Amino acid sequence: MSKRAARPDEGLYFLPLGGSGEIGMNLNLYRYGGKWLMVDLGITFGDETTPGVDVLMPDPAYIVERRGDLAGLVLTHAHEDHLGAVPYLWNRLKCPVYATPFTAAVLRRKLAEMDRPNSIPITEVPLSGKFSVGPFEIELVTLTHSIPEPNAVAIRTPAGTVLHTGDWKIDPKPMVGDVTDEEALRALGQDGVLAMVCDSTNAMQPGHSRSEGDLRESLVEVVGRFDKRVAIGCFSSNIARLETIAHVAKKTGRHPALVGRSLWRMYEAAQDSGYLKGITFLSDSDGAHLPRDKVLMACTGSQGEKRSALWRIAADDHPNVVLEQGDAVVFSSRVIPGNEKSIQRLQNQLVGLGVKIVTDDDAFVHVSGHPNQDELAQMYQWVRPRIAVPVHGEIRHMRAHAALARACQVPEAIVPQNGTLIRLAPGPAEIVDEVPAGRLALDGALLVPLDAEILRKRTQMIWNGSAVATVVLDRHGRLAAEPQLTLQGLFDGAGIEEAITDATDAVRDAIEAMPSRQRANDDAVREAARVAVRRAIQASHGKRPPTEVHLVRL
Repeated sequence: MSKRAARPDEGLYFLPLGGSGEIGMNLNLYRYGGKWLMVDLGITFGDETTPGVDVLMPDPAYIVERRGDLAGLVLTHAHEDHLGAVPYLWNRLKCPVYATPFTAAVLRRKLAEMDRPNSIPITEVPLSGKFSVGPFEIELVTLTHSIPEPNAVAIRTPAGTVLHTGDWKIDPKPMVGDVTDEEALRALGQDGVLAMVCDSTNAMQPGHSRSEGDLRESLVEVVGRFDKRVAIGCFSSNIARLETIAHVAKKTGRHPALVGRSLWRMYEAAQDSGYLKGITFLSDSDGAHLPRDKVLMACTGSQGEKRSALWRIAADDHPNVVLEQGDAVVFSSRVIPGNEKSIQRLQNQLVGLGVKIVTDDDAFVHVSGHPNQDELAQMYQWVRPRIAVPVHGEIRHMRAHAALARACQVPEAIVPQNGTLIRLAPGPAEIVDEVPAGRLALDGALLVPLDAEILRKRTQMIWNGSAVATVVLDRHGRLAAEPQLTLQGLFDGAGIEEAITDATDAVRDAIEAMPSRQRANDDAVREAARVAVRRAIQASHGKRPPTEVHLVRL
């Protein structure tokens, strides 16, 4: 922390390390009295820009260096972008974890799947629970969202109270779980709220988001249009949508089935926590054996994720489920920014199989779990904070949110980015420091920085291929054999032999042109050969491949 922020004991600070300026990877920190409180620790998923990497998460290095002062981690709800990084990063933090029963059940199942049951101490907190974490007095406030038990976190300190909303909407008919605790929010507003750190996902959408209860009958009508197999792509964590799918199946004379491991994990966690009682789903193999007009399948993969159920079905790679001419897939989910291309590829593959596609452009098949502008305005009327801090959105969403807050007569609005340390009190809200806020990538079984050399080289190889040259020199530094060259991902067919000849000639000429003293230097020889290969390939093919040189001296 800079000298300017070196006296935090009298102040209250907010520091996002993930989830500000982006959707996903939420990691939020509060500091008071020399102690830190973490709220959420999530992931996002890789795409074509991160080859070989499926999972990304915030780099917690800043707080790891201060983990002796980290009082605890509070999880607002069980979505992956809010708790998905806990199994990967908790060993670096070693702090208490607090969650409501459903969120705790989901986290425990994730740990069990990773062969790490009971490896993280989780303290279950009841809905609307109150507890202390270091100098922070915490109260959970029940909201509605697209998953059971979403909570706002009221954080009370002598410097003021912050309401951290997590993800939310105002849904009068959520179908699973309780409605928004308006009374508790009004009570907070009456007591005085210093700042509200709030979801910005739909801050550019006018009006009010629609209700899960309103969606049910629309899906009954949509599924009823089809007389063959129907699959519904949805987020696995949307437990209310699973109940809706079971309802739609019954209304349309079908049997509901779950296709995808994460759907089963969420379904079982919901039942363990008292939700979805009396609702049963068939396995994918049992569902696949029913007549095509008698099954309704809930599938993972609505965002086009590789190895998800829909992706494997579209690639004709699923062990049990096949979709054919006349079948239908309903995409009952929003398009998360950044996933447009993967979703389009998936939908094109399905259409190529003769499958009919229904999206929210075609019919009412999805409701968002995030607040539109009218809901944000209502929340500001209830809570009446002095400071608005938009998070959980791209910069355009957060700035739109800040403008709306000002229109709601909030005196101050400050838009953070990951790594901006904001003093909330005393005095006006102000960015007082910038701290490192990078990303980590799960590369196989290893966590590496997203800007690591290994990932940069992998990306270079995808765009430019790769080359390996072998150079053999005698004890006088003269070539003892012709240089050997292997090229990958650069040429196809007859052109490769000519390219190899040109490149090996270039290597030979470069080494023979070196003074004898330089040829005695291994690094100099390797660099000369590397440059020669890259220049030759650049001249012949317009590519500059990453090049390794193996030097052998006799």
